[in-house]
Amino acid sequence: MSHSLSFQQIGSFLGRLRHFVDIIDPSTLFVSEKRLKESIKLLDDYKHNSLTPGVTDCQLWEAQKIKQAIIHPDTGEKIFMPFRMSGYVPFGTPIVIGLLLPNQTVVSTIIWQWLNQSHNACVNYANRNATKIDISHTFILFQVCSRICLCFFLQVGLNVLIKKANKLKPTTRMIIQRLVPFPAVASANICNVGLMRHVELSEGIDVMDNNGNVVGSSKIAAKHAIMETAFTRVVLPMPIFVLPPIIMSYLERLKHRRLLLPIHSMVCLVTFALSLPVAISLFPQMSQIEVSRLEPEIALASDCKVVTYNKGL
Repeated sequence: MSHSLSFQQIGSFLGRLRHFVDIIDPSTLFVSEKRLKESIKLLDDYKHNSLTPGVTDCQLWEAQKIKQAIIHPDTGEKIFMPFRMSGYVPFGTPIVIGLLLPNQTVVSTIIWQWLNQSHNACVNYANRNATKIDISHTFILFQVCSRICLCFFLQVGLNVLIKKANKLKPTTRMIIQRLVPFPAVASANICNVGLMRHVELSEGIDVMDNNGNVVGSSKIAAKHAIMETAFTRVVLPMPIFVLPPIIMSYLERLKHRRLLLPIHSMVCLVTFALSLPVAISLFPQMSQIEVSRLEPEIALASDCKVVTYNKGL
């Protein structure tokens, strides 16, 4: 594949951005099982130098796009549709809209935070580094519940503090209240990534040499992977939970109140669609790290100066 992305290309932010725009393309959600198998076979044929004459680079590019969007790089299994990165925006936007609705009650806050944290937990789990043992579904449920409590108390607590701030102007208070979901969601997202992937910290993750051979398991690489992923989960909601509230606070002065919900929904969709590829492009999915920074046994197991690991998404 003469035009396939090299490490140097993916090593640049713009190269990764182009790559992840393909990965999150919602059209891959509608790829049939037959077409997926054909794409996998085409890539296998290319790998083993047994391609049918006439296959173009464009066909190989499309096959790679389909496989990377649907198949987990570690397990080789299909990722459930709502939890793929290509499904993050279509399935997550209604939840974001609900979180940013004005005049939330205690019950509505709990419901939307439960939906948001449940979806985030499933996305984090489905796109994790899966080279080590899985965690139980009971543990996942426990972590989702704990993060809902964290979000709820943060959001309610901040709202109470804002209401008690008598020096704030009504307009300023309204805008700040609408920004409250961001620190609540960002804090929960950090916990979400750390707790859903805690096994990697204790077990380590596989690191590979230049030929793709596993040379060992590294807890240090796992720490880097989780920290990078957690950082993207803070950057991701920033424009989503900051821009729409500010924009809507001004649009609400319009006389046509019926247009507010459609406009609100469109603003959330656009900001989510734009922020997702930017956030996940901050770091490469297949990251590289110098062997000298890892455990001594890794250096003894390989002559490579740099090894590769799956950061996860």
